[in-house]
Amino acid sequence: RIFWMIQRWMRQGGGDDDGMDDDDIDNDNFEDEEGVNLEAFDVPLREWIAQDRTRREIQRKFRMFLSTFREGEEFDEDILDDPTMDEAERKRRRRLLAQTPPTYEDRIRQMCSVNKSALELSYLHLMQKEPTLALWINEAPRDMLDVLNEAATRHTLRLFPSYHTIRDEIHVRIADVPIVDSLRDLRRAHLDGLVKVSGVLTRRSGVFPQLKLAFYDCIKCKSVMGPFRVEDTTSHSSGPDGNRDVSDLHSPTICHECDSEGPFKLNAARSRYRNYQRVNLQERPGSVPPGRVPRTKEVVFLDDLVDIARPGEEVEVTGIFCHSYDYYLTQRSGFPVFQTYVSANHIRKKEDASSAHNLSEADRKLILELAADPNIGKRIIASIAPSIYGHEHVKMSLAMALFGAVPKNVDDKHRIRGDVNVLILGDPGTAKSQMLKYAEATAPRAVYSAGKGASAVGLTANVHKDPITREWTLEGGALVLADRGVCLIDEFDKMNEQDRTSIHEAMEQQSISISKAGIVTSLQARCSVIAAANPIGGRYDSSCTLAENVELTDPILQRFDCLCVLQDTVDPVADERLASFVTESHMLSIPTSDVARGAALAPQRSRFESSDGIDSGDLIPQALLRKYIQYARANCRPALRGGTFDQEKIASLYVQLRKESVNSGGVPIAVRHIESIMRMSEAHAKMHLRDYVRDDDMDASIKMMLESFISAQKFSVRRSLRRSFAKFLSSGEDRVHLLLHILQDMMRNEAMYQTIRQKQRGGGEAPEVLEVPLEEFESRARDRKIYDVVEFCKGQPFEEAGYALDMGRRLIVKNF
Repeated sequence: RIFWMIQRWMRQGGGDDDGMDDDDIDNDNFEDEEGVNLEAFDVPLREWIAQDRTRREIQRKFRMFLSTFREGEEFDEDILDDPTMDEAERKRRRRLLAQTPPTYEDRIRQMCSVNKSALELSYLHLMQKEPTLALWINEAPRDMLDVLNEAATRHTLRLFPSYHTIRDEIHVRIADVPIVDSLRDLRRAHLDGLVKVSGVLTRRSGVFPQLKLAFYDCIKCKSVMGPFRVEDTTSHSSGPDGNRDVSDLHSPTICHECDSEGPFKLNAARSRYRNYQRVNLQERPGSVPPGRVPRTKEVVFLDDLVDIARPGEEVEVTGIFCHSYDYYLTQRSGFPVFQTYVSANHIRKKEDASSAHNLSEADRKLILELAADPNIGKRIIASIAPSIYGHEHVKMSLAMALFGAVPKNVDDKHRIRGDVNVLILGDPGTAKSQMLKYAEATAPRAVYSAGKGASAVGLTANVHKDPITREWTLEGGALVLADRGVCLIDEFDKMNEQDRTSIHEAMEQQSISISKAGIVTSLQARCSVIAAANPIGGRYDSSCTLAENVELTDPILQRFDCLCVLQDTVDPVADERLASFVTESHMLSIPTSDVARGAALAPQRSRFESSDGIDSGDLIPQALLRKYIQYARANCRPALRGGTFDQEKIASLYVQLRKESVNSGGVPIAVRHIESIMRMSEAHAKMHLRDYVRDDDMDASIKMMLESFISAQKFSVRRSLRRSFAKFLSSGEDRVHLLLHILQDMMRNEAMYQTIRQKQRGGGEAPEVLEVPLEEFESRARDRKIYDVVEFCKGQPFEEAGYALDMGRRLIVKNF
């Protein structure tokens, strides 16, 4: 088989110009070529594809697909040719067809605008228009991708003739393959076929040059021979004796100039290379069968795929299931041994579906509509772990950790972290681990580990020998893998003290310093840490402080922004509600497969209200909530402005907290806690997609800080502490009294105005109806740092005072 790239090099005499000939571009009229019946063959498929006329017909069909396919049902040719269709509708669709550019030519233009070389092709689109090509891609992917890459390159050069000066080849990436295989189910039948597997990247090598086109020098006559297409230079060896020179495998046997049999030497300067990287793909923990350990498969990234994914990310890999000869294992075992790996063609990361860059316009519109709801904060808290009853303060802390704050870097010298660390401490059966599992499923990037199974090396970084270069390299632990995400540590109290000490730097400076095996460096660990711990003896003792209830030192406790203490107290009313909630949850646990085939009805939970007054019907769907969190983390950076919150209130709160912490014990208060208040207020503002921190954001942050401080004290002093800190908390009852006073003042002024007008007109009767604009009332309330008045207008005190809200005219009415 003669490849197109070799033909091009031969025509140019091995020149350095990688572009196509001008004659090729001028005569590139694939529409006028005569077709060939691709299905009429009686030889093996790979031999049929290797024939020149077959390759030209495949390229013609594929380029016709690129130049004519338009995504959408309205562009279906079968529908346009339907005789029952109305003529006006047919004309409308044909006019729309003429106005809409082809889908893949538009993608080629977008690709060229950013100087990339990867064209993403949907397998479902190709199956819809050219099912034969789609079937052959699955059966002979390596041969078909060579042909499709050549066709895509020619088509791109037809649209942009000078693009060969930027990229010498366009790579077709096959996406949307419908069948997903498990790593442990890959067998001999999958060899040399197209497979799609999913898993978590655990290790990534460096990027190396791989031989692609080889030139050889004859030692005797100094002539240059080539190029020779190198099919596969992937060297799989499990021992030191297997590293043979791969270039010798493809060297010529005879010199065409002097007819000698060598020796030949690789011309490294004229040979062509491509990027090469090896990664390890491991099964997801949730997909491993019971009693088994996760399987690992090696994946090879080539060309533009290198460094597309980082260790710790969950990815779907579409590629060719290949095998290669292992020299070292063959020598040891005495019979031929082959290693299998996946040569990647397309990579899709898990967070790509909900990442801020891939959100559709409909998703953005829904997110902005949610942010406009004044109750969005309460709805988010109610939607966090909806299967867990109660624990609103824990859900608030989880929401703050998921949204995160704004990191600050002062003159690139002093960095202040923007991630919120949370510690959940409580009795058994209070859903601590379930909270962590929910955060793992919701966060765009999360790494989960348990106390006894997590060592200092496993959390930070370890040093090992690279199997390719045989050099010492670093491999990141859980905190490094969770960079720009969330690290979840369960059974935090079961860790050894030395292991806990190793994460001090990562929790505050968000970096990990390494000095091992001659490697001195620093790794980034910019992640939130959410940890769950059990008290000493199993149950929390209210007669002791938090420091006496858990075996954690003050330095580690101070690094947590929020401490949540969960106690399993006896309360008949709350226990009855909890039992009803759990019972109903089990009754509604119907498999979705039964609902899909009609064997069961879709479950409907009875509507209930949370302690914040949020109805269960107002819960945000989990898929939309994940997109909302991603959008807020990527696009919202709330600023701390001088006039938007009370700075003296924070200063007096810090003085009072320091004083009480010395007197009553518990968690010592330090300067870190002022930064914690700022971080939590920024996270609360992010939940509302605001550009600045308001006074109510600061109130919510202060409430969480006081809840953490008071719950860490002895039961005997909690009540007195709540009374002493009550002045820092603005309760809902205070707001109601203030809003009623503002409204009475506005109604009094309106009554005086109406009375004066009546007297000017000659009438002396008092007005029977008073109306004030809702916008004016909201403006007066905003001056008093109250931003939500609609809930007050729907409340009982508003109606008892004789007021009514007319939302149609946006007026507040009072009848006499």
